[in-house]
Amino acid sequence: MQTQSDSELVNGVLERDDRAFGLLFDRYAEALHRHASYIVRDEAAAQDVVQEVFLRVWNRADQWDGSGAFRAWLYRIATNVALNHLRTVKRRHEVPLELPAEPEDDDDVATLIPAWAVDHSALGPEATVELAEKRVTCRRLVARLPEDKREVIRLVHELDLPLRDAAEVLGIPEGTVKSRLHYARERLSREWLALDAGSREPEAGS
Repeated sequence: MQTQSDSELVNGVLERDDRAFGLLFDRYAEALHRHASYIVRDEAAAQDVVQEVFLRVWNRADQWDGSGAFRAWLYRIATNVALNHLRTVKRRHEVPLELPAEPEDDDDVATLIPAWAVDHSALGPEATVELAEKRVTCRRLVARLPEDKREVIRLVHELDLPLRDAAEVLGIPEGTVKSRLHYARERLSREWLALDAGSREPEAGS
């Protein structure tokens, strides 16, 4: 059976098709939960965000005009709902800047580690430990990025969104996404080299 497109499933939702709604939920709920968790840092709140997003899908699917990716539309709603949650409970400044201590997929973090920093010829236990330490360092460096740059890194590398979709989620031009991504990568590479050379850890700031 051929997989139905997002557009076809949305049309089904507009016709009040429970099956189409369920397929959309199965397709995006987990990724949206990760996205919401990153913002609100609270499991129950993240679940509430996902429920709110799909409530919007069921009741207002016609608001997606099909001009952009449906996934980006969902992420945009999730972002707005999550931020509204933080404003409501007045805890924006209490949210820690660090990324989750244990990312759900280490491969996402590994994509940010400079290629020259990984010895692919070493396969023993020591190499495994070394790679794990590098991932921890990489997460720490990403956490020190300015919030707008860190968000772009997360969308592009962790959620694997195309630049165009990331721009739609953030509500900014694609060129701005590219410039923020370039800044973030340059800074990460520079700070990684500084650490590798034996410098102290970079302090938070610009």
